[in-house]
Amino acid sequence: MIAATALARPDNALYVITDVGCQLLLRYPEGLAQAQLREIEAYRQHRAEVRAARREISTAPETDALDDDADPIDAIEAAIERIKTEAGTELVQRLRESDPAFFEQAVVDLLLKMGYGGAEQRGRRIGGSGDGGVDGVIDQDALGLDRIYVQAKRYADGNNVGRETIQAFVGALHGVGASRGVFITTSTFTPGARQYAENVPSRIILIDSARLVTLMIKYRVGVQVKQSYDVVELDEDFFE
Repeated sequence: MIAATALARPDNALYVITDVGCQLLLRYPEGLAQAQLREIEAYRQHRAEVRAARREISTAPETDALDDDADPIDAIEAAIERIKTEAGTELVQRLRESDPAFFEQAVVDLLLKMGYGGAEQRGRRIGGSGDGGVDGVIDQDALGLDRIYVQAKRYADGNNVGRETIQAFVGALHGVGASRGVFITTSTFTPGARQYAENVPSRIILIDSARLVTLMIKYRVGVQVKQSYDVVELDEDFFE
């Protein structure tokens, strides 16, 4: 943000927001992406200087794989998103092909990784015959007084979960005296199912395939980090 003149650095380890920074904060209170950053003239000038310097130190044209107008961070982020999309597509396919018990355990593992169930990881799969219409349960406290029940359905793409299925899940929750539940599927939900879940007194969270793979990638369930890259920037303190 120094390059965009949004911050000034009057002293070592001291940063001060400028008028430009205040204006950006008001305009983008939730943060701004590279696209918005490139709208700032000072930042565009800084990028032009960086591109010129890069061309100067490049020993051969082919060593600079990026287009002069491309921001390296944008290129990295785009590549990472592509990798995540490909991994997510493969992940949801594998889940659809998995055994029902495996999928039920996978969604319980995901909720535990997300922090539900506390440090003791109080969650278990209960699917199978006589499960009462629920596949898993997460205990939010040590005594199990506060519970979240889970339903997991492996459906093919296009076989969307309808209102009747959500109604049956709500009935199952009432049968165990619960008021909160999570319904997870490898397909998606019909508009009627979503509307019913929003209007019913019980708190029902619907997670479709897109959100499911996003959460599994974020919390590293069913995936692992293959390689990490470090993005470096100039250390201003070094030059003080």
